[in-house]
Amino acid sequence: MSLSAEQEIVSRFTDMGWSADHPTTPILHGQKIKKIPPERRRRRPRFSLEPLWYRRFVWRLKEDSQFLRTVVQLAFLLLCVWIGVEFHLFMKWGVSNGNAAFFSRPPGVEGFLPISALISLKYWLETGIINGVHPSGLFIFLAIVVTGLFLKKAFCSWLCPIGTLSESLWILGKKIFGRNINVNRWADYPLRSLKYLLLLFFVSVIVQMDVTALKTFIYSPYNKVADIKMYLFFVNIDSFALWTILILVALSVVIKNFWCRYLCPYGALLGFLSFVSPLKITRNKSTCIDCELCTKACPANIKVHKVGRVWSDECMSCLQCVEVCPVKNTLTMTMSKNTNPVPSWVFGGLVVGVFVAITGMAILTGNWQNEISKDEYERRFQQLDTPAYQHNRGSVPEYGSNE
Repeated sequence: MSLSAEQEIVSRFTDMGWSADHPTTPILHGQKIKKIPPERRRRRPRFSLEPLWYRRFVWRLKEDSQFLRTVVQLAFLLLCVWIGVEFHLFMKWGVSNGNAAFFSRPPGVEGFLPISALISLKYWLETGIINGVHPSGLFIFLAIVVTGLFLKKAFCSWLCPIGTLSESLWILGKKIFGRNINVNRWADYPLRSLKYLLLLFFVSVIVQMDVTALKTFIYSPYNKVADIKMYLFFVNIDSFALWTILILVALSVVIKNFWCRYLCPYGALLGFLSFVSPLKITRNKSTCIDCELCTKACPANIKVHKVGRVWSDECMSCLQCVEVCPVKNTLTMTMSKNTNPVPSWVFGGLVVGVFVAITGMAILTGNWQNEISKDEYERRFQQLDTPAYQHNRGSVPEYGSNE
């Protein structure tokens, strides 16, 4: 490697905590660390050398994990925005009493009904029946669970639109204020337990429900319009809910992934599942130079440089630590310590592939669109203010067979 190339590497890492009194002898926190032998250095692709944009784009997807992740995040966020636009047009028809142009309800909106999906999952496991009220919600939930079982919390950092917005907020905060607030560990641990307590509450309530109670909820008028009620809640949001959201946004600007780290029940569920995931970030202690760049890059504040395998329930498999490691094959995503590394483009493909495969199976088997007809929706829109469509402090209001 030429001297200029070595200088380029050192320069790249200077902003992340490196300094140097010689191009080949990096220094961290004023202390010299082992010089990286030329054969062990990770060669950084110079994408600008490729003149054709589409080849440069494909090259970056393959070699730059954070570029790939950003592309996946934006693609999934745009998909969610499109679903939102479709649902808005459907709602515009519904609240107009059928006077506006009709647009079909997008099934993907059910991904924002996690409680209904969890109830549908238990009902399916108990009876073998995929209910026709929110079938796509069940398959979206299954896709998220399977991702957690095999790919840790990759859904949170690669696909989840809330995770993408949360990450964007703390990056914005870092640019504005120069840094993010690090919560003291004595406060961090209790705060992190909140999301597990929320998950425990929801799971405990659903576990106690028998098949009759599950069926009663699933086919209740309230559950049939749960997505509609959710939309109306945000459109007609009260001051308390609005201020709550604004406070969460403000906290997310100054504290990394505030919602995801402390309050998201989905994150808690995936954190539990991540312990059995075969794929984990693995550190080769014999080649590690203890530069601590991995720990500094980690948005979950995991001490990556101190472990052999990252077991933490907060690891979101974002691969930022892997991307900044300057030593070849030292920090990798692997099945075990003795298996070959999984390239970032393969890992990203698995994240997207699992989600697409499971939701695609729902479409192919006819379990994507719900069974509620246009006429039934039109009737239910006119009845939204009646008692049968109120949540009644979490319990299902009584309803007749014709409802």
